[in-house]
Amino acid sequence: MAAGVMGAALCGGTEPARAADSAPGATDAAILYADDHPGDWPTYGRTYSEQRYSPLAQIDRSNVRTLKLAWYDDLNTNRGQEGTPLVVDGVMYATTNWSKMKALDAATGRLLWEYDPHVPGAIADRGCCDTVNRGAAYWNGKVYFGTFDGRLIALDARTGSLVWSVNTIPPDAALGHQRSYTVDGAPRIAKGRVIIGNGGAEFGARGFVSAFDAETGRLDWRFFTVPNPTNAPDHAASDGILMTRAYGSWSPTGAWTAQGGGGTVWDSIVYDPVTDLVYLGVGNGSPWNYKYRSNGVGDNLFLDSIVALRPETGAYVWHFQETPMDQWNYSAVQQIMTLDLPIDGTMRHVVVHAPKNGFFYILDARTGAFLSGRNYVYVNWASGLDPKTGRPLYNPDALYALNGKDWYGIPGGLGAHNFAAMAYSPRTGLVYIPAQQVPFRYSGQPGGFTAHPDSWNLGLNMAKAGIPDRPEARLAFARDLKGWIIAWDPVRQREAFRVDHKGPWNGGILATGGDLLFQGLANGEFHAYDATNGRDLFRFAAQSGIIAPPVTYLAHGRQYVAVEVGWGGAYPLILGGLARTGGWTVNRSRIIAFSLDGTEALPPQNDAGFLPVRPPANDAPARAANGYSEYQTYCASCHGDDAEAGGVLPDLRWSGAIRRRSDFYNVVGCGALTAFGMDRFDSSMRPEQIEDIRQFLIKRANDTYRREIDARRNPAAVPTP
Repeated sequence: MAAGVMGAALCGGTEPARAADSAPGATDAAILYADDHPGDWPTYGRTYSEQRYSPLAQIDRSNVRTLKLAWYDDLNTNRGQEGTPLVVDGVMYATTNWSKMKALDAATGRLLWEYDPHVPGAIADRGCCDTVNRGAAYWNGKVYFGTFDGRLIALDARTGSLVWSVNTIPPDAALGHQRSYTVDGAPRIAKGRVIIGNGGAEFGARGFVSAFDAETGRLDWRFFTVPNPTNAPDHAASDGILMTRAYGSWSPTGAWTAQGGGGTVWDSIVYDPVTDLVYLGVGNGSPWNYKYRSNGVGDNLFLDSIVALRPETGAYVWHFQETPMDQWNYSAVQQIMTLDLPIDGTMRHVVVHAPKNGFFYILDARTGAFLSGRNYVYVNWASGLDPKTGRPLYNPDALYALNGKDWYGIPGGLGAHNFAAMAYSPRTGLVYIPAQQVPFRYSGQPGGFTAHPDSWNLGLNMAKAGIPDRPEARLAFARDLKGWIIAWDPVRQREAFRVDHKGPWNGGILATGGDLLFQGLANGEFHAYDATNGRDLFRFAAQSGIIAPPVTYLAHGRQYVAVEVGWGGAYPLILGGLARTGGWTVNRSRIIAFSLDGTEALPPQNDAGFLPVRPPANDAPARAANGYSEYQTYCASCHGDDAEAGGVLPDLRWSGAIRRRSDFYNVVGCGALTAFGMDRFDSSMRPEQIEDIRQFLIKRANDTYRREIDARRNPAAVPTP
């Protein structure tokens, strides 16, 4: 019996009608009754419940140590790979960086077809966190995926030919003056509708979710997650609840009226057939700084909330806000999962959630009522949750936007749990969370909020957010960088056990009927763990960091486990050199698949990288000092804090362009490399500001040249920063 159907029986719900044709891939029955054909992986979380559990058990604790590489497929996008491949009727559908799609023979990795939507390179700087793509949806012989420039595309699953394509971003002035919308999340299917959200809140955006007819691409409904700045109707499904309830939770004159307010739904969207509701995970505010965003007034609905809607109409049903007054980027977009759990002696159908803010929530799936919550990691922004309402009990010192003091927050803006998928095993009753600790120093933007058209607009002092290039400061921060698998008992709301990793930003998790957990790590290893105690049973050197979640499936009666490989995302882009602690420095993107009788091997690798060329002389120290603030504002979010890259995008210290002022301006000001993702900034910065950045890069290259050379020639002799 499928998990959703079991929940209906236990909770007194109505079991969804079984379709006459329940063959894999035919209709929603293929997902609804996924356990009738467990060899497929037909939707993002395998089933509508998004538990990421497969009952397949050919590979189990007794034989996983003999697992071998069955095949691999190298990708042509060596950036972060976050996708969940789908497997339907022996065909794997995988989305990769730059919103590309491939169809492969799931048994051999042989390419069947591929599709490139040709996303413009200059669009890269509209997104905060790499040009990643998390996956596709399958329905009635078609595959659907979003593109980084905001399109939703439907392809014929057999041939890869285009069926339809729509722009998901409405041409609507009510979206706000800042418009940096991107799509990198996986769409979901609910009752013949393809539902997709968007990102962009770091730059300035107003969140919304759209539902399109799966056959025609026609827009069925749209739900905005933040009110119209003028409290006027959008002629959308959200009008009533936003105008009557949400608008009053915002100041009418805050920066949100120009920045859109945020609330983007860039990841989790879940359809629950038991309640017949769609759950949205809503993101952070724009700007982050609550004082500037809403003048320090109101809870700012529906930021950091789970919102439940009707799938046919988008009509509002309920919401639960996890972080009112958010000023830390504590998005609630992390994976939403439905379970059937005994709560106070009664079986309940519930939503469970482990968002960025570090608390594990259990809500009634029908009503959104708060049932329980407890921190699953160390947090210093709140002492706990109100046991009746679930509202956080704030640490007054953490309210930096209101008290004007700097705050070293744990978790930081990357969260205690980010996009990396968690899993649940009904065999152990545990939820497995890829948790992390990445602190962040919050400091308000001095002199009030000023929006920059081509950079992050957080309302923060980004120069203070960086880690000073002092050994003691870097060592202290590096000691706070941690990562784990936390095996969480949701009934008792406590940790059962944990698996410690060398650092954060590891991949998502798969649980199987063989009592196994599969996970890839930032250090380039792929592991299998015992789901009952966390014992490490298998490891494989994948030659590059893994941040994507694995899947498992059957092909010709044989069980495979597959995962996308590729280091990237927000962590290495932003933290730069510090992200290389326990992480990866050379990126190779590929899909790898394992079986018990695999015979393949990866090609030899060379991880030495290159020896930096001696930089030009640092002859303008005053300009370099000015350039630090400009670099942190415009460049650090892609090329790394304090001009040290994290192994994904170019390290500008060693760019040949810094040797001549005209060459550097040609790239940064005139956009010579826009086709490769480097936008132009001549409308955002004066030539003098761009030259200041060049001088800062020259200084940083000279400051770190000898350290980088020594590290490459004798890695063991150089202590990790």
